[in-house]
Amino acid sequence: MTEQLEQTSKLALIELLYQLADDDFILAYRGSEWLGLAPHIEEDVAYSSINQDTMGHAVMYYRLLEELGEKDMDYLAHARPASERKNAIILEKVNGPGTYLQEPKYDWAFAVVRHFFYSHAKKIKINSLKTSSYKPLADTAVKVSMELYYHQMHWNIWFKQLVEAGGEARTRMEQAINIVIKDFGDVLSLGALSKEMSEAGLIEAEDVLIARFHSVMNQMFTSSGLTYTAAIGKESGEGRKGEHTPDLQDALKVLSEVYASDPAAIW
Repeated sequence: MTEQLEQTSKLALIELLYQLADDDFILAYRGSEWLGLAPHIEEDVAYSSINQDTMGHAVMYYRLLEELGEKDMDYLAHARPASERKNAIILEKVNGPGTYLQEPKYDWAFAVVRHFFYSHAKKIKINSLKTSSYKPLADTAVKVSMELYYHQMHWNIWFKQLVEAGGEARTRMEQAINIVIKDFGDVLSLGALSKEMSEAGLIEAEDVLIARFHSVMNQMFTSSGLTYTAAIGKESGEGRKGEHTPDLQDALKVLSEVYASDPAAIW
């Protein structure tokens, strides 16, 4: 492997790690906003556990970035501006009208559909990362996979039950599916260095992963009496390029409040 290729591979690895970390980081935060607002107490406990796991996954990726020479993991998580974030836009969008402390009128159907889609996309990426040429990432993928198995099972059950319930539940789920599909292409994207990622053996080619996602989702939809459309878009922009909505800026302001009070402290 030439020195130039090694440098290219490192840049691709760093890009991939930022995507993985930022996706999990912001979705875990959006999930945490449901604390005390979930449909019932058992779900409140289960969802909180899932969010804690997901934030832990983000931490592992940020730690790998720190080991590769990026800034310390606390800075990467809390101090980077929205323009430097690589998360997909659909993951940063608010849960619904209102705020956690003021008239939260969140959409549970949207939460279920977003997590359902994301857990399947994440599982496909994680399975590919288990054989990554970068061993620390491959080892991390194995750890993430053990918890992700239960996350995926959880959202599969919610998705199937609400869709098959019929009536208002199904109608709201179908509306949420339409919203998520319009922007989910951003989650499936590996960004501008996708070719370099696959050539370096970090993860399989983007088109291969997307094909697997469509196949799995088609099966899941069919089993619930739905018709799956592969017309997944990037209507709100491309988070992999640093394009984001005001929702992300607002979220980061809350997330960084404690860190910003004393960046030198050890939290």
